[in-house]
This record gives sequence, C-alpha cells and structure tokens, in this order.
Amino acid sequence: MLLGLALLYVGAVLSLNGLWLAERIADREITLINLVVAGISFLIALHAAVLADSIDGVRTAAMTLLFAITYLWVAYNRITGCDGRGLGWFSLFVAVTVTPMAILSFAQANSVMTYWLGFSWASWAVLWLLYFCLLTLNKPILKLTAGFTVFCGIFTAWMPGMLLLFDVAN
Repeated sequence: MLLGLALLYVGAVLSLNGLWLAERIADREITLINLVVAGISFLIALHAAVLADSIDGVRTAAMTLLFAITYLWVAYNRITGCDGRGLGWFSLFVAVTVTPMAILSFAQANSVMTYWLGFSWASWAVLWLLYFCLLTLNKPILKLTAGFTVFCGIFTAWMPGMLLLFDVAN
C-alpha cells in the first residue's frame, strides 16, 4: 500500500540526484530532498517493521532502510564535505544485497507491475554498483552515472509510483 508513496519520492530524489551529478543542481540544494526522502523512507520502513507478521514484511523494511540510509548519507556528505568513499563502499554492499531481491521479484512475477519491480530491483543494483565504481574506485563514469540515475528515477520509481498511487497498476 505504501509502495506508491515510497516510489514517488524515490523517483524525485533519484531524478534530482542525477541532475545534481550533471551539475544542474548545486551541492547545497540537493541536501534537502535527500534528507526529506531519507525521513519518508525511514518512516515507511518503520511502519513495515512494526506491522510485519512474516518474513516478507521484515524484508520490505530491510530493503527500504537501504534507500533511507543511502539518501541520508548523500545529505551527510553534502553537509560535511566528505569525499564519498564510505558511501561508495556502502553502495557496493547494497548492490550485492538487492541482487537477490531482483531475482526473487522476477521469480514471483505474475503481472506487468511485478515484472516492472523485478526490473527496478535489477536496475537499482546496477545503479548502486555504479556509485561504488564512481565514489570508491574513482572510475571516470560521472556522466554515465548521472544519466542512469535520472533514468532510474523516472522509469523505476516515479512512473510506477504514479501508476500505483492512481490505482492504474492493479
């Protein structure tokens, strides 16, 4: 039920973070959306954890917290001026952690939306891997990462979020 809400704001933050990487938004401006979406994601994860009555609910909370921590870390780095290597290593951890989620989503898919979610998890795994390569390995992939971040924001989060919120995806 809260998936549409979460995806809407993940779409916003990913799209804006991609524009920030493409130097279309200033460092100081990007902090606010990352803090807000970290908070929203944390509250959704807390809600899922408190109401969890199965491993599915706990898994939802755990996966949502990966997003919340990522956005909080981006904001922290902008506030403190950290170089991002720690976030890069965390991104590798997340990329490895969400890969089974993509596999599970595809294995259980039975509708267009559930296949889309499998595609989304796979895309997010690649995206977090790109951040590891950019921030920790210092690979020259800034433009690629910026573009893929915007792509993911639109096609893996904002669009499905809107479809869910307007009850078009069921």
